[in-house]
Amino acid sequence: MYGVVTRNAEEVRWPEFDRGFYEVKDVTGRSAEPIADGVNMVSCFGDNAAADADPSLVPVDDMGRPADRQRSYFDWAYICPSRADYREGLFEVIDDCVAENEDVRLDDIGFPRAEYCRCGVCERAFDESEYDDRMAWRAGVITDFVEEAAERIPGKVYMTLYPDPYPGHLYERAGIDLEAIEEYVDEFVVPLYDTAYGTTYWLETIAKGFQSTLETPFTIELYAVNVDIDNLIHATEVAEEYAEGVLFGYEASNGRAALRRRRADEREGVTHGDPNAGGDT
Repeated sequence: MYGVVTRNAEEVRWPEFDRGFYEVKDVTGRSAEPIADGVNMVSCFGDNAAADADPSLVPVDDMGRPADRQRSYFDWAYICPSRADYREGLFEVIDDCVAENEDVRLDDIGFPRAEYCRCGVCERAFDESEYDDRMAWRAGVITDFVEEAAERIPGKVYMTLYPDPYPGHLYERAGIDLEAIEEYVDEFVVPLYDTAYGTTYWLETIAKGFQSTLETPFTIELYAVNVDIDNLIHATEVAEEYAEGVLFGYEASNGRAALRRRRADEREGVTHGDPNAGGDT
């Protein structure tokens, strides 16, 4: 199973791809109208535009440092998952997606890191909750969101996972309790991005880790922008040994070229019978 992840609606229809994922809302806050012939993707708690418009939505650690692009280790600004009004806005976006296509992919789910969030909303919510352990409370916040989102999605629920299969890391880092969330997710997507794929041992290691960890099927998403086609083909061959399918991210033409060349090579390699055997005498 091969697919594409794109911001260009027409690319989901390219015949080389078995399925297409279309970004309706991305981490910049850019939005687009959902489409009927692709799986619409929604960046949930990554949103630069919302953070810029209302910085009070951004998670903070116990020193008040926000999880935004001013921190060198964040590529985008996060929104606190506890904010009810923002979550309602996400549900409205999901409803719009479902009106076009019953399958939806939930992207950028979770808290930004283990030390987040200590904003006033989270502090009050934790204090008033039934939880004694903050990590368990965070996991409850994320599981409740995924459950409510899944209830609005009549088709297949896809969810992106941060690429760290080490036991306990997703729970600690993002508040993702895999065992609890798997009940609501039909397929996970794991982005394993590199700008070259000159080596793939790390890709195999991470893919194997998720294969060993997950009960739910998962797909690997490869970065396809300006990647050498031969390297992209090799990365695809490694990924599909462990995952249900492979997606090509943000450069559909490279993904198409890799699939075409691979299929051509496979056809050229087909033989019928022993070419060295003699005919009848």
